[in-house]
Order: sequence, then structure tokens, then C-alpha cells
Amino acid sequence: MIDLHTHVLPGIDDGPETIEGSLALARAAVERGTRVMVATPHVNWHHHNDAATIARLVGELNERLRAEAIELEIKAGAEIAMTKVEQIEASELERLRLGDGPWILLEPPFTPIVTGLDGVVMGLQSAGHRVLLAHPERCPAMHREPQLLDSLVKAGVLTSITAGSLVGRFGGEVRRFSRRLMERKLVHNVASDTHDAVKRTPGMAEELAEAGYAVLTEWLTEAVPAAILAGEEIPMRPDAPLERERRPHRIRWRRR
Repeated sequence: MIDLHTHVLPGIDDGPETIEGSLALARAAVERGTRVMVATPHVNWHHHNDAATIARLVGELNERLRAEAIELEIKAGAEIAMTKVEQIEASELERLRLGDGPWILLEPPFTPIVTGLDGVVMGLQSAGHRVLLAHPERCPAMHREPQLLDSLVKAGVLTSITAGSLVGRFGGEVRRFSRRLMERKLVHNVASDTHDAVKRTPGMAEELAEAGYAVLTEWLTEAVPAAILAGEEIPMRPDAPLERERRPHRIRWRRR
């Protein structure tokens, strides 16, 4: 699998603080079937990361992975805040894209109201970038105005939701909204958004299976992300029946 949204680089944002933490995260990812991770550290008003630093840390981490015989490749990218993207110079923004492709991972704010997102997207597209929207299911404004996401997808935006959202790790409301987006075919990628090996783990396939979307795993975690990284045409979603969600077994107690 290819994980397009991860915080695997050490000491650069709210991911691992040390290279040892990055290696532990990498081992956990490999155990779960991931072969490529895109390092997408935050680029926002709190984390002032730049493409040169990200590229250097990606190179250093890949060297350690080879030395430790961990079969995982790290590619460079970034998770760029919507409120920050217009302040970044054109040449720098191009270097912050995912892998070698034209896609930018854009993070909407976690606020009940979002203004100007469509304008930001149009500006990026006019400059030759393509937009992958990070975890829209966790953006309260999308819950309030679901038509906003519809219009963005119609304009060519792709969405990447967090695997944990599908199984309730961010609450029941996010879980339900995630499933509605899946059913309406508004999800194009599922990523882990992992931050560590214990609490924000790098799982994807297990969560998709638990939510009843195992049949889409290859498309969501291999075919689409491979096309995004290569700058190729996005493959069509498979027209396959979905499974029923696996719900926890509830014990019924008899009244006496």
C-alpha cells in the first residue's frame, strides 16, 4: 500500500520527536502492509517547515531504513494549511507537492465555518497544481455545508480521508459523515495520517475491512495514490458491492 498522508519525519512537527520514533512508526507501517509513505509534515503558522528541510530529513530517514533493513520507502511532500498556502512562494510550493506529481495536500481548518476555500483551490489550479483535500470528514464546516465538498469535487479536487475516521476513532459523528462520503463516492483516497506507532498508528487495510470497504482497498490505497505520485490519470472507482460494516458484538442481558 501507499500511504499519502503521514507525519513520520522526526522533530519537525507533531509526529515522532526522534529518529527512533520514526523507525518504530516505519516498522509498524510495514507490518500493516505499507510499502511507500509520503512524509507530509505540517506547513502552517505554527510549523514553519520548508521543502529543503523536508527533503533532507527524507533522505536521512531513507538511509536509516536501508541500514535497518526496513522495507519502506519515504517520499517527500507536505500538509499545507489553507490559511498558509497563499503566503508560500511559487517555487517553494512546487517543491512541497506530493512525490514527483502535481498534487498538493491541502488542509482545511478545523472550524465550523470556512470562507475562501474555493478561491484558494481555484488559485492553486490556475497555477498548475492539483488539489488533494486532507481529512475533510474531520472539518466541521463540511458537516455544516456538505454541498461545499460536492462543488470542490466537481471542480477536480480529490479527497483523502483518515482510515481511523471510518471506525470511530474521531467520534461517532465523524464516522457517520465518513461513511456518507464513501457511499456518495466522494472519497478518492484513504490514508493513515499517522503520527506515531502507538496512538496514531499507520493502519489502513484493517480499518477499511472493519468498515466494510475491503473491496475498495486496492483502489483507495494503491491505484489512486500511485497515480497521484506519478501525475497520471486517476483510475475509475471499481463498481463492486460493499460489505456490511463489522459492528462490535453486544451482549444482551436478560432481566430477572
